[in-house]
Amino acid sequence: MSTIQNNIDVIAAQGILPLYFITDETISVEILKTLYKAGIRAVEYTNRGIEALSNFKKMVAVRNATLPGMLLGIGTIKNLEQAKDFQNAGADFIISPGFIPEVADFLKSKAILYTPGCMTPTEIIAAENTGIKFVKLFPGNILGPDFLTSIKDIFPDLVFMTTGGVETTHASIQGWFDAGASAVGLGSKLISKKRMEEQDYDVIESETRKMLEIIQTIRK
Repeated sequence: MSTIQNNIDVIAAQGILPLYFITDETISVEILKTLYKAGIRAVEYTNRGIEALSNFKKMVAVRNATLPGMLLGIGTIKNLEQAKDFQNAGADFIISPGFIPEVADFLKSKAILYTPGCMTPTEIIAAENTGIKFVKLFPGNILGPDFLTSIKDIFPDLVFMTTGGVETTHASIQGWFDAGASAVGLGSKLISKKRMEEQDYDVIESETRKMLEIIQTIRK
């Protein structure tokens, strides 16, 4: 099995993809450890500040030393230079808010999973035609599960995740899974700015465990 397919399978099996960014390196690392402890094996760190790259390098080092089996990806990649920087830093997968053909081509040459954000059938077709297998529907709160229901049959070979506006409730997550999503991205609703700043790792861990339990319940 290719690494790309394996990484898609890990994210889809997990059902949720926690995503976060904070400027503080230590807190970034501690949240990663907390998510691992809760049972998470794929995390998206987001490129939303000048500290992101150096924080990410530290997170990769900690992961390599103490968190076996954890996939660490980077999100909010908007150009080829950023993609190259984080690929060099050891990203297992790269996610962007939109579809960037040159990033797709570069990561394909490196055999690294690229998940572009798409909002229209035109964008999804363009992504699929470059060999993309895993698409992020973004922003999910604007598109809604009905959008995925409407297009799913046109793209039988694609795996879909949605990010943006997903609530940490059984109903919200089930709505997306019923529509055909294989995973949902959970950012501020799960790892809020307040929880990060207050270093409330116990709450992040317990809430993450709850999300994984919800996924298991839905899939039963």
